Amino acid sequence: MAKQFFDVFPSLKLEKKIQDLFEQVMVEKVSATKRGDYIRATVSCDYLIPKEMVFKVETEIKKQFFSGYNMQVKLYERFRLSGQYTPEKLMNVYKDSILLELRQHSPVEYHLFKGADIDFSGSEEIGLTIEDTVLGKSKAAELCRIMEKIFNDRCGFSVHCQIHYKEIKVREREEEVVKISYPAAASEAGEKSAETPKRPIAAGEPKAAKTAESGGSVSQFPGNGEKRGIRRGEFGKGNKGEFKRALKRSDNPDVIYGRDFEEEAIPIEDVIGEMGEVVIRGKIINLDSREIRNEKTIIMFDMTDFTDTMTVKLFIHKEQMSELTAGIQKGAFIKLKGVPTIDRFDNELTFGSLAGVKKIPDFTVSRSDKSAKKRVELHCHTKMSDMDGVSEVKDIVKRAYKWGHPAIAITDHGVVQSFPDANHVWEDLWKAEKAKRKEAGEENPDKQDFFKIIYGMEAYLVDDLQEIVTGESGQDFHGDFVVFDIETTGFSPVNNRIIEIGAVKVSEGEIVDRFSAFVNPDVPIPFEIVKLTGITDDMVSGAPFIDSVLPEFLDFCGDAVLVAHNAGFDMSFIKENALRQKIEKQFVYVDTVAIARILLPHQAKHTLDAVAKTLGISLENHHRAVDDAEATAEIFVKFIPMLKENGVDTLAKLNAMGDSSPELVKRLPSYHAIILAENNIGRENLYALVSESHLTYFSKRPRVPKSFLMKHREGLILGSACEAGELYRALLDGKADSEIARIVNFYDYLEIQPVGNNEFMISSEKISVINSREDIMDMNRRIVTLGEQFGKPVVATCDVHFLDPGDEVYRRIIMAGKHFADADNQAPLYLRTTEEMLEEFSYLGSEKAEEVVITNTVKIADRIDVMAPVRPDKCPPVIPDSDKTLKDICYKRAHELYGEKLPEIVEKRLEKELNSIITNGFAVMYIIAQKLVWKSVEDGYLVGSRGSVGSSLVAFMAGITEVNSLSAHYRCPGCFYCDFDSPEVRASAGNAGCDLPDKICPVCGKPLVKDGFDIPFETFLGFKGDKEPDIDLNFSGEYQSKAHKYTEVIFGAGQTYRAGTIATLADKTAYGYVKNYYEERGNRKRVCEINRIVGGCTGIRRSTGQHPGGIIVLPMGEDINSFTPVQHPANDMTTDIVTTHFDYHSIDHNLLKLDILGHDDPTMIRMLQDLTGIDPTKIPLDDAKVMSLFQDTSALGITPEQIDGCPLGSLGVPEFGTEFVIQMLLDTKPQKLSDLIRISGLGHGTDVWLGNAQTLILDGKATISTAICCRDDIMIYLINQGVDSALSFTIMESVRKGKGLKPEWEAAMKEKDVPDWYIWSCKKIKYMFPKAHAAAYVMMAWRIAYCKIYYPLAYYASYFSIRASAFSYVIMCQGQKHLEGVMADYKQRSESLTKKEQDTVKDMKIVQEMYARGFEFVPIDIFSAHSRNFQIVGDKLMPSLNSIDGLGEKAADAIVEAAKDGPFLSKDDFRERTKASKTVVDMMADLNLLGDLPESNQISLFDFV
Repeated sequence: MAKQFFDVFPSLKLEKKIQDLFEQVMVEKVSATKRGDYIRATVSCDYLIPKEMVFKVETEIKKQFFSGYNMQVKLYERFRLSGQYTPEKLMNVYKDSILLELRQHSPVEYHLFKGADIDFSGSEEIGLTIEDTVLGKSKAAELCRIMEKIFNDRCGFSVHCQIHYKEIKVREREEEVVKISYPAAASEAGEKSAETPKRPIAAGEPKAAKTAESGGSVSQFPGNGEKRGIRRGEFGKGNKGEFKRALKRSDNPDVIYGRDFEEEAIPIEDVIGEMGEVVIRGKIINLDSREIRNEKTIIMFDMTDFTDTMTVKLFIHKEQMSELTAGIQKGAFIKLKGVPTIDRFDNELTFGSLAGVKKIPDFTVSRSDKSAKKRVELHCHTKMSDMDGVSEVKDIVKRAYKWGHPAIAITDHGVVQSFPDANHVWEDLWKAEKAKRKEAGEENPDKQDFFKIIYGMEAYLVDDLQEIVTGESGQDFHGDFVVFDIETTGFSPVNNRIIEIGAVKVSEGEIVDRFSAFVNPDVPIPFEIVKLTGITDDMVSGAPFIDSVLPEFLDFCGDAVLVAHNAGFDMSFIKENALRQKIEKQFVYVDTVAIARILLPHQAKHTLDAVAKTLGISLENHHRAVDDAEATAEIFVKFIPMLKENGVDTLAKLNAMGDSSPELVKRLPSYHAIILAENNIGRENLYALVSESHLTYFSKRPRVPKSFLMKHREGLILGSACEAGELYRALLDGKADSEIARIVNFYDYLEIQPVGNNEFMISSEKISVINSREDIMDMNRRIVTLGEQFGKPVVATCDVHFLDPGDEVYRRIIMAGKHFADADNQAPLYLRTTEEMLEEFSYLGSEKAEEVVITNTVKIADRIDVMAPVRPDKCPPVIPDSDKTLKDICYKRAHELYGEKLPEIVEKRLEKELNSIITNGFAVMYIIAQKLVWKSVEDGYLVGSRGSVGSSLVAFMAGITEVNSLSAHYRCPGCFYCDFDSPEVRASAGNAGCDLPDKICPVCGKPLVKDGFDIPFETFLGFKGDKEPDIDLNFSGEYQSKAHKYTEVIFGAGQTYRAGTIATLADKTAYGYVKNYYEERGNRKRVCEINRIVGGCTGIRRSTGQHPGGIIVLPMGEDINSFTPVQHPANDMTTDIVTTHFDYHSIDHNLLKLDILGHDDPTMIRMLQDLTGIDPTKIPLDDAKVMSLFQDTSALGITPEQIDGCPLGSLGVPEFGTEFVIQMLLDTKPQKLSDLIRISGLGHGTDVWLGNAQTLILDGKATISTAICCRDDIMIYLINQGVDSALSFTIMESVRKGKGLKPEWEAAMKEKDVPDWYIWSCKKIKYMFPKAHAAAYVMMAWRIAYCKIYYPLAYYASYFSIRASAFSYVIMCQGQKHLEGVMADYKQRSESLTKKEQDTVKDMKIVQEMYARGFEFVPIDIFSAHSRNFQIVGDKLMPSLNSIDGLGEKAADAIVEAAKDGPFLSKDDFRERTKASKTVVDMMADLNLLGDLPESNQISLFDFV
């Protein structure tokens, strides 16, 4: 008795599609062999099951039930097919299954059947005509037996198979694909990708005995000291006069270290443990060295042979370092012999004992393009293609140029952010080419004939040109409408058939008539359609054919407007069948999906069932035409009044309502399309597309609507792109010829790609028409035919996502990190040579292959102009009379400070600076900065300058900076007496004026003002005064947004943009991706190998952002898209902030960038001013008590023991409160503000203090006054030593950027008696801080320090409100004893503290200091406490509400607002009004902050007792 399949196999787990197929399958019989090694099950059902599915079920049964046994499982199918099947129809739908079965049975029968001509001339005969060969005749009977078994036993027919023979065609040997190449091309055919090693050839070199297991040179005696190379103790102990072994012990010049050896190398991936002495080879990819004890140095390097990576450690004497590193350097190829051991420090397998190291040639093989005629790649992605492309644009461009390709296109997904870097590479190549031509005495090449970068994009194109109403001619909603739906055998109007039509006639908004008919498709209905619709072959077998049903349906419709849900699909079948029947009719039809997208914009889906549910319409038998038509009619009827409410009462207005609707575009499907810029007009139009796609149409991806593209099509070339393109998808879906023609005509060229790119479709369940590589080739052939038919060039592209085949690992790891299920099945998306592409497309024939690979790609490249992606011209904003205004402001202020007759030094400096600034067109930048700063000061917020703007006296006089860059001097505010030249003043050269002793004016007797910081102007604008100024300003963090808004007032709305940034995959994140990838697959990789792979994954674009304070200014009358596209940061469509699409560094040479940064110091000073009433600008910069904070704790009235041993009072003072800087203060012992400025410079530099100035100061070679601290020090010192001024500036610029000294510069310095220690210090520096920046920082810090001494409560209130990052009411406000108990606990577990706990430690130290000084907190009063700011209450501090753990700023704000509405009645009332969590409320109650509030508002009788 037959049983349901899943009754026999109840626990069998199958994928959903197969599960559905087998739900109705019956098992008629199960049998097994006596040996138990074969199970046979006979199954039956009423529909066909593809053989591929049967094979999968067999495999799953074996895997899930018999995994430990040698068992074969076989299913024998019996299909009870409907009368819709004939032998011919069965062959049409089942041929792929027969081929699959024959392939597994016998390759001979498979190829015979595949090449056979099949005919069904007789109703009971299958005719197979095969080639007349001996092999064919020998297998003919077997092939017939198989056919009859399939058709008769399996499918229930009674047919006879008849074999016929045909003559063998004399195959004219098709000429080979023209590889228009050099003779050496053939030898290149087997080349591997770049940096893929060739395995060593056994006969090539003498070898040592090898073990059978490894095939390498593993020693049989690993313990033998001679075999292991250098023995323990062979290096000297470092004692004077001790014998030191020579670095190399061989006459072979290739030997770098140790002895010579001849053994063959084994792959590094085969080095899997401590396996004795082995030989490996590789490329050095990382190199480091470190000095250790006993005058020795350890050299550490990673080497890879691209199968794996190993770390090598080598101990040598210091004096051997230069000899060794001459051969062992990054990028060198070496071979070494040594013993791998587990390193005890990092627990990794490492080579630490070496017998020898020798240099070898590069063993990797790079692909090259030897074709005489070269192709052009028109579809290429870089690392900017949003976690998709993995190659640097510079590497791609260089490779194409190296291969001799005439051009390469850059076409990232939806973005153009790699353009500037591509252009930088092109400019380098162009300069090199010109230099080469000049050297050869030739003329410069024509740019148009030189190698080109083609700038383009792979856009996400949306076809919004399809109207909501098609064919309307003035109709309104009062006429007749026929709302209809069809059911079909599939999605293609060409290849599939209608099986049901249902329709409802609507007149004046009422349903007045119905139409319903089954249609005999004359083909079997596929199982999935039966399952979806419930319509079976039996239901339609007696129905009329479409030839009679369609005219009846059209008669029912009459002149009515047709309506359907997703009308494009339904109408494509109606129009295709009308065309076949030669019925001429102009259809007018409305799509309710498009209406739903407009009227229900916030609904996630607009499927028929989803819309029906939203509108409360019943849909009981979904996917039956009559029921779906009824539901669609009700939807349409409900939509009519909704449309009229929006002023839409005609079909024309309905179309207008849908025109360019962003919401509509966001919900329509998108297709890939290549857009190339032909010229600068095209480039600007391309940027306009990028901008609009990000600003208006972004939804998961930046979408480009066709309607917008058509308005900006000038100068653009459109290609049909890849399998995700509109054309390819239409061909896959079997769209009608008219639709295919419409699509083809939209594009300028058509694109085909290698078969491997699309092989994933063969196994895709979503794509039924692609089942073999041949099918993919046929698709490409069809596109080629379409190109010929419509006169469109067809080009072959690679769709490059990585440069070489071996680079796929990087994309694989990135995609696995993004959880792509098919990440491990990477398509071969690498850049191919011309020969490789000609070979790939050889199936098109040699002439056509050359046309699509070379001729057409070059023709398109020839159409494109050479252009720069960023405009080369400078476009500063224009402010009328800015030159005169700046001059007037400066001289007015100068006269206010120095009197009517300016001192010569002041006048000369002003004239010099103003001349440079005005001559070079920089005055407008100064005026902009002046306006911003003055506005901030007017609103009560000081502004701190950053960078070297404080080097400019003009900036000081204009009020842009507080730093007066003149040398130290006295000036009298009364009579304007000045002293720049007295011996006392000259002695302070290089120091700040505030460090001068106090002095009375000798003229009028008033106290003199001590001014000046002695900073040269050249630091800011260069020695010639023409360096682009970079004016950075530190505004208060709480004022920053207002400053940004004020730029719009200055320049006009829409003229300012935030400076964009690009976030890429960082090393740490990439390391996680790589490590997780291999761990998830049970493959442990060495750290050095992970690091190697990480190198290929970093730099991949993840997101975009904005510079914290950068504003880009667009001059009036300019279009931003001529410079850069724009977008929202991180594509956040909820913000009104607009940033540049390019990283701001790419355009800061064209457009003015303002740095309007937010900083805590101005905010803190504003709060101190509000709390104390003092003017911060009046705080003296020479207060002795303030200076003492940087020397001891005496000014605070406490001892170090009271504050956990901290020896200084600078905790919590900006710039000087960290442990690192406190140690600097202790080492340098500063005595004046000038010293603090120098210390600030040291603290912000790289390799300026540690291992440099610190060493010199501790060794007594320099002091804080003579060591190099700020970049300005170098130029001033060298000029004073007599070094040429221009050279001094050049040396300063080189040193401060970490570029060191040239030999000729050293010679010039030594000639002027510059000491060796000074030159040594210059060489070590990597980055230096400008003195002006340090001075501005220190002035702010000094003012805060002043308040710490004289206004302590105000200081602590400000610090905790603004600077404390982890203040905790629970930890810090419960008294000193409680705090110090927590601090002791943190100290005990200091090694394991979390990041938050580490931040808490910093704040606890400030609180401890406050307690030590005798100040305390008062408990929070929820009715008077501020949400974010601490406040002074008597002689104590009240913390802010957000200092309570778990209470964020918004929740704290809510409590403050709720408290304004009166007392809280209960905890429930408090929670309800403040929206605080129960956890926070309970914590506040435990801290007694809620008083005696009851739990709820309910009153108990016991409350009255």
